[in-house]
Amino acid sequence: MNPALAVFLASLALLAYTFVGYPLLLSLWARIAPRPVKRTPFDPSVAIVVVVHNGAGLMERKIASCLAQDYPAERLRVLIASDGSDDDTHEVVASFNPSRVSLLPFPTRRGKAACLNDAIATCDEDVIVLTDARQALHPLAVRRLIDNLADDTVGAVSGQLVFERDGITAFGEGIDAYWRYEKFLRRTEGRIHSSVGVTGAIYALRRSCFRAIPPETILDDVLIPMNVVAQGYRVLFEDEALAYDRPSRDAAQERVRKVRTLAGNFQLLASYPWLVAPWRNPIATQFISHKVMRLIAPLAMALALLTNAFLATDPAGGVLWRLTFVAQLAAYALAVLGLLSSAANRIRLVKLASAFLSLNWFVVLGFVEFLSNRNAHLWQNHQQVAGRPNSTT
Repeated sequence: MNPALAVFLASLALLAYTFVGYPLLLSLWARIAPRPVKRTPFDPSVAIVVVVHNGAGLMERKIASCLAQDYPAERLRVLIASDGSDDDTHEVVASFNPSRVSLLPFPTRRGKAACLNDAIATCDEDVIVLTDARQALHPLAVRRLIDNLADDTVGAVSGQLVFERDGITAFGEGIDAYWRYEKFLRRTEGRIHSSVGVTGAIYALRRSCFRAIPPETILDDVLIPMNVVAQGYRVLFEDEALAYDRPSRDAAQERVRKVRTLAGNFQLLASYPWLVAPWRNPIATQFISHKVMRLIAPLAMALALLTNAFLATDPAGGVLWRLTFVAQLAAYALAVLGLLSSAANRIRLVKLASAFLSLNWFVVLGFVEFLSNRNAHLWQNHQQVAGRPNSTT
């Protein structure tokens, strides 16, 4: 076979499996061999842990939503771990009832992972619920998470991040569509064994399952649940445990968040090769399909375009390769048009194409970030997430 044709077909096959084949495989797998969960209401002691850096403007709303949980008040405590905050965060936290809301102030900023290690070490509750400062919680969020932990095979449970629709932009709708796709994968993975990662905005785990993570960890919401899986427990996705946020308004805002996340994926692969080893990781197939393949996708896209261009210009090539090359160029043109024109981006096909191209370009930038930024675990406050300053670390 022509080498260019072999590379072209292999690249298309990789992309097809990553974005279409794997979801179809999961759906079939979950239908043939689902693993049910024994959900039963029970009331273990719970600590809601929030790590925050300079989040004074968000703390009142966040703590109020934690205290409004439909859960026995005497069994629930809120712990705010302040990562070197120098604004009014401590004063806002201190305004709440100290019997229900505790402050753990760290004088020096070290990053979320280090604070999580120290904060959880101070807890003696049975269950830890981890949530970020920015998102408000639904009153039933904790209850719905906890019900899954009644099954003693379950070690952690992810909630669902829901994007508020008011004021959403066309680009935000594209990101929302991607996030719905992502939630489908996590939900279905949990039906057959475990979700690959959890929603950092809201998830719960048995305190006994927590293992301290390196302070420089970027993706605590992947490494912590994968450590749970490595201990023989399941990690689930719970649709009814909701946290509310706004999607990014444009590619620049999404870039800030996604590049850091993707740098974290590269960090995980470099630091924890056992994640892709089937004899060490019970869900290695899911991890490779869900995480690793997406990191390879931009390379596959580039190879598909370059080899198709070679095939299309080869005098011995057929009309098929010219048509596929034109189709690729048209798809990229739609994506670029969507990024340049907000009016064009209102067209569904255009906004999906622009979001897809942006997200894959962010993979490239994430790799550069991983190689060049040794402090990627520290979020920079001057950056914007969803139109507001980020207040977590």
